[in-house]
Amino acid sequence: MAGILFLCVANSARSQLAEAIARDLAPELDVWSAGSEPTHVRPQVRRVLAEGGFDDKGLRSKSMFEVEMDEIDVIVTLCRQEQCPVLPGKKRHIHWPLPDPASAPEEEKDEAFRATRDELIRRLPPLLGELKAEA
Repeated sequence: MAGILFLCVANSARSQLAEAIARDLAPELDVWSAGSEPTHVRPQVRRVLAEGGFDDKGLRSKSMFEVEMDEIDVIVTLCRQEQCPVLPGKKRHIHWPLPDPASAPEEEKDEAFRATRDELIRRLPPLLGELKAEA
């Protein structure tokens, strides 16, 4: 089984959205998210996932050191403004520099989370299809 890790700093927004969407789109893959300085899953993540019909079950903010790296084939970093964590090794690395919706002004936050969700919905299917074909 192929594995994919979505990595950012806080593991509270972008990587959580990516994990939940990828799990739904490709349940046969091992999907993880993590951060270098994990905090908590933001409530907007759960809200916009529910709006899109995605399951948020099992989402929790976790450290990149909790991930079984032997199970990971691809690491997708999602940082834009902040410094993304780096995991050395021979894994395939992809960088999608998405803006952090959590840093949007309060009155624009929900829309920023929706925009991030929608961008991930656009980007994930080709990558997941490629991983499924390799598995």
